[in-house]
Amino acid sequence: MAIEIVTVPDLGGAESVDVIELNLTPGDSVELEDSLLVLESDKATMDVPSPHTGTLVKYLVADGATVKIGDPIAEIETSAEASGETESEPETVKEEVAEPVAEVEEAVAEEAPAAASEQLIVVPDIGSDDEIDVIEIAVAVGERVEEGDTLIVLESDKATMDVPSSHAGTVIKILATEGDKLRTGGQVAILQVSGAPVAAAEVATKVVAPQIAETAAAKPAVTSAAQPSTNTASAKVTATPASIAEDTEASSVYAGPSVRMLARELGVSLDKVSGTGPRGRIQKDDVNGYVKNALSNSSGDSSQLAASGSGIPAVPAVDFSQFGEIESVKLSKIQKLTANNMQRNWLNVPHVTQFDDADITELEDFRKSLKAEGEKRGIRVTPVAFLIKAIAISLQANPEFNRSLAGDGEHYIQKHFINVGMAVDTPRGLVVPVIKNADEKGIWEISEDITSLAGLARDGKLKPSDMQGGCFTLSSLGAIGGTGFTPIVNSPEVGILGVSKSQIKPHWNGSEFVPRLMLPLCLSYDHRVINGGDAGRFMTHLVKLLSDIRYLAL
Repeated sequence: MAIEIVTVPDLGGAESVDVIELNLTPGDSVELEDSLLVLESDKATMDVPSPHTGTLVKYLVADGATVKIGDPIAEIETSAEASGETESEPETVKEEVAEPVAEVEEAVAEEAPAAASEQLIVVPDIGSDDEIDVIEIAVAVGERVEEGDTLIVLESDKATMDVPSSHAGTVIKILATEGDKLRTGGQVAILQVSGAPVAAAEVATKVVAPQIAETAAAKPAVTSAAQPSTNTASAKVTATPASIAEDTEASSVYAGPSVRMLARELGVSLDKVSGTGPRGRIQKDDVNGYVKNALSNSSGDSSQLAASGSGIPAVPAVDFSQFGEIESVKLSKIQKLTANNMQRNWLNVPHVTQFDDADITELEDFRKSLKAEGEKRGIRVTPVAFLIKAIAISLQANPEFNRSLAGDGEHYIQKHFINVGMAVDTPRGLVVPVIKNADEKGIWEISEDITSLAGLARDGKLKPSDMQGGCFTLSSLGAIGGTGFTPIVNSPEVGILGVSKSQIKPHWNGSEFVPRLMLPLCLSYDHRVINGGDAGRFMTHLVKLLSDIRYLAL
């Protein structure tokens, strides 16, 4: 009988995943390739198969835990029969394996004649058989290390990886040097450890485990149970973004090059970050956690945020007076609020913008025909009224755009009312009054609201309630010009429509080109809540309503 530790296999590029289901209970019999548990990343779920036949002793993780490649997940007690199968391996495999084992036994005997208490540390399973550069030696000969302490740092073209010590002891020899290329099973260091002596044969088996597995895999007659496992409990690899930069300002702290580069990009001083890695080593998650905490504690003032070094590095101050005459003008309150809101929305919302043109030839003809009646009513009908009405109906047909992401990030709020905001440019700055219940109003009522709210905005007499409760925003630059722009989502809304100046363009009707009045539309949306299909359907429906206003009455 033997206890085998099962670890998380190669995750195919994912740094960490969640345990969402434990498939067995301790004491259950386990066959080779039986599913032990189910992992879930942000893109897929995956079963972790058992590499052994035996009995499940216990799980080393709980449902809901987050794990990485190499993390131990279960203990399996292998049966004597499974162990015996190794003895029945074909002689060809034994012969191919015996030679590298003998070589390592001889090497260990030569380097440490009295190595009864010495332990060879090797590179654990790194998810591939590629050679990876050694970029840092984290310990020195004679240094005491604990289990899990980083010995060396490897770097591939995609990530850096710490190689931890699988035992506690004293470093008596470092077998790797900076610039070496190592793969799974490569020799790292020899430790002087206390406790039971380690036989040279056991050390050799660990070194050549990848070779054994590769040889056995190439022989169909050899059963999977005969393949030694290289996923030991110590095979825990922590991945961080690759980098070669050094942070000279924080050179005294214990952190790798990739972490220093990340800190520099985020404007974080590493001496203010507490490390959670081995021997207090600062990891990428420590830097991200520091930034997240600083952002949550920020007052929301962009200048304070930049100065604190907790988010984006501050823009350096420039003395423009050396270039010519200048004047310093204080921002209005509205301008400061707009600047802070735009920065917050841009940083927090993953924006996508979709473009299309609407044929508004008939709409404009109809709108101009209302001029006489509008003069009698004292109401001026603008294209904005039709746009707001079309947006309201599109929100009814596409409720995905009438949502807001809840603060906990786990829910969204579905709104059952439709209020449409419209951006108004005033001498004091940009304001967004809201037309309430736009879906229940006709063109005349919406036109009256537009006139009233725009007048209050320009006079600076809007009340807070006039600018609250919006579900979606319209930003129209048609009267100014331009062929298109990418508006910023007015969070917590999830969509905003930008409208540019309409132009007469040639349109092919199937037999000839005819002049049509085309209106450029730009739909920006929050990709956390809205996907491309949702946006495509919304825009298509909106263009249909504007191109044939008869649909507005249906």
